[in-house]
Amino acid sequence: MSVLTIHAEDRFEPFEYYADPIEIATRLKCIGVQFERWQADRELAEEASQDAILAAYAEAIERLKAAYGFQAADVICVTPKHPELEALRRKFLAEHTHSDFEVRFFVAGRGLFYLHPDAKVYAVLCEAGDLLSVPAGIKHWFDLGERPALKVIRLFTTPEGWVAQYTGSRIAERFPKLEGYVERMK
Repeated sequence: MSVLTIHAEDRFEPFEYYADPIEIATRLKCIGVQFERWQADRELAEEASQDAILAAYAEAIERLKAAYGFQAADVICVTPKHPELEALRRKFLAEHTHSDFEVRFFVAGRGLFYLHPDAKVYAVLCEAGDLLSVPAGIKHWFDLGERPALKVIRLFTTPEGWVAQYTGSRIAERFPKLEGYVERMK
């Protein structure tokens, strides 16, 4: 289940909780973040190719390309067998920004975004069917989990936009990683 919780930036205890996708989208829109639920236009096999996945979501992808000028889309898969899993995970766990959108659509698996646009922290647990688009300049971090099984569509305006600009803040250390978040939200 997709979840949005909102926290003071100095502690994890949430003061707002949303599990309804419409409420999540409405609340995130207030900070300029787009959240949507997408459906494939066909059944996809677990081992579906990148081309098959992109074709199944072509209408939604084309809509975002037209609206925001995205030039390309790809699919990335991360499993516990990924050869650089620890380095990849560590890279996203520190607060950073980008000079471009960071767009993720979860075809399979789940991940936890923390957004820090102001004096609050917005934790968004994304699962299969969720799209999250974080605008340029919003401070955030992401955890794909200890044993990820992610299949994610990414959209790009330029590849350079994906370079992380780390803030140097240690705020992410005050918040639980994916598994701890899920456990605490039970």
